[in-house]
Amino acid sequence: MKNLNHIRNFSIIAHIDHGKSTLADRLIQKCGALENREMKEQILDNMEIERERGITIKAQTVRLKYKHDDGITYTLNLMDTPGHVDFSYEVSRSLSACEGSLLVVDSSQGVEAQTLANVYQAIDSNHEILTVLNKIDLPASEPDRIRNQIEEVIGLPGKDAIEVSAKTGEGVQDLLSSLVKNLPPPIGDEKKPLKAMLVDSWFDPYLGILTLVRVIDGNIIKGQKIRFMSTKATYSVEALGVFTPKIKNVDVLGPGEIGFITASVKTVADCKVGDTITDDKKPVSEMLKGFKPSVPVVFCGLFPTDNADFSDLREALSKLSLNDASFSFEAETSAALGFGFRCGFLGLLHMEIVRERLNREFGLELISTAPSVVYKIKKTDGEMLELHNPADLPETNLIEYIEEPWIKATIMVPDQYVGPVLTLCTTRRGEQIDLSYIGSRAMIIYNLPLNEIVFDFYDRLKSVTSGYASFDYQIDSYRIGNLVKVSILVNGDQVDALAMITNKEQSEQRGRAICLKLKDLIPRQLFKVALQAAIGSKIIARETISAVRKDVTAKCYGGDITRKRKLLEKQKAGKKKMRQFGQVEIPQNAFFEALKL
Repeated sequence: MKNLNHIRNFSIIAHIDHGKSTLADRLIQKCGALENREMKEQILDNMEIERERGITIKAQTVRLKYKHDDGITYTLNLMDTPGHVDFSYEVSRSLSACEGSLLVVDSSQGVEAQTLANVYQAIDSNHEILTVLNKIDLPASEPDRIRNQIEEVIGLPGKDAIEVSAKTGEGVQDLLSSLVKNLPPPIGDEKKPLKAMLVDSWFDPYLGILTLVRVIDGNIIKGQKIRFMSTKATYSVEALGVFTPKIKNVDVLGPGEIGFITASVKTVADCKVGDTITDDKKPVSEMLKGFKPSVPVVFCGLFPTDNADFSDLREALSKLSLNDASFSFEAETSAALGFGFRCGFLGLLHMEIVRERLNREFGLELISTAPSVVYKIKKTDGEMLELHNPADLPETNLIEYIEEPWIKATIMVPDQYVGPVLTLCTTRRGEQIDLSYIGSRAMIIYNLPLNEIVFDFYDRLKSVTSGYASFDYQIDSYRIGNLVKVSILVNGDQVDALAMITNKEQSEQRGRAICLKLKDLIPRQLFKVALQAAIGSKIIARETISAVRKDVTAKCYGGDITRKRKLLEKQKAGKKKMRQFGQVEIPQNAFFEALKL
């Protein structure tokens, strides 16, 4: 029987780029889990896209053995989590599988917006929090100032923070000793029936579906028949293992332990993240409370460039949703783009990563429509609708009002940039709630409409603050807005993929910008092509692509002018007929470029 007092489960949480994955590398190295020749930077970031961008997307688990000065060998289950706001769902799942957290704060940058957001999540999960001041090897490091900042902003005792340099390894030994001393061991009972939480799952081409579990009570052993409680599916356990970070098979997983199981799970739908796993013969009476389901905030349509790839896209999305439970998808059709899926994401970076993963891991070429948020529509007959796709908006005379989602944004920025940030938020229809100073940094809290954020707010914020601002948000409420649907017409036909819902005051500007962009992107035809932006039946912007003209009078030499006129009239009639029946093919890149607006 394993002694639970010798196990520690903890997550590493921090703002983006404060050194979580590098600290995980040093802990792995210090505990001797890998030889020096096997080490590489960010060892737990095993996706190619994570290593390229230098960000963590998936939370990863590793089991380490640490021999303390008192002679006891402790088992440490470490979870490295992402820092970006779009992946906060990964963080909340990791926190629910642990009892403690290492809060990493950059000793030169200090407390940032995501630092706060992650701390509050850890406090909600009743975690014991150990503060770590990282990057003390930098010349700009100011540990004493940051200790005070931690006390003022977060309210955690700053004097207890441990100083480390994840790059050089300085202070990591003290961190391990402190971690064993200060973080609580897990609680569990081996004699009770099996109760385990399904923390994550992913598809492996060789092993099938792998599920990461945290055992609360009882044991999981090889050959045991288990039941997923929410889906009532039963399977036999084929193999058990842990990541050290290499895969190591074990015979049993006991209380307080985190490991993976394979059980020939055939259908993706059986693996619901947050589900309770129990013994099929002696099930527990009640389930664990699981995780709050994630609420997608940004929607876009994904369509294969070749319609024959539709079934491949469906399969790829279901495999990917197994590994990333925070995005949703449902089939939809578009007149311009054919068959595809309407997908919901937690933010624009999340959307970009999913698209990139579909391209890399499954080799799919995709077109995505403009990102939009979820609107609530009250119709004149009293019916309430949730609208994910702007093209589905009912006729104006059937709508009583449209509600749009608003967010509460926390922006932390050095005080010299406060002016440009306030200007940016005001132009995006923001309402200021609070502005406070912590030393030379300002914390600005604003209410903003979400549809003003999803396009380029983050990029604009970074550029007006020279990259120093940090930004975090949560959905606040729905409010009635003065919103209209802008349709784009090419040669009189609506292009539903380019339809958008926008604030009435900005509608003309947005419509004109798209028409101008399309004028450069759509090739000239043999007839004039009108590009129009319209609200209902009212045209608000127009551009014309001039026709390619053939000189039909070239073969006339001398003679009467009426011969030439006859040929020109004939050409004119032909062009009129063409304009009536002509189809304008919109090239793929035109969608991409127009949607970038």
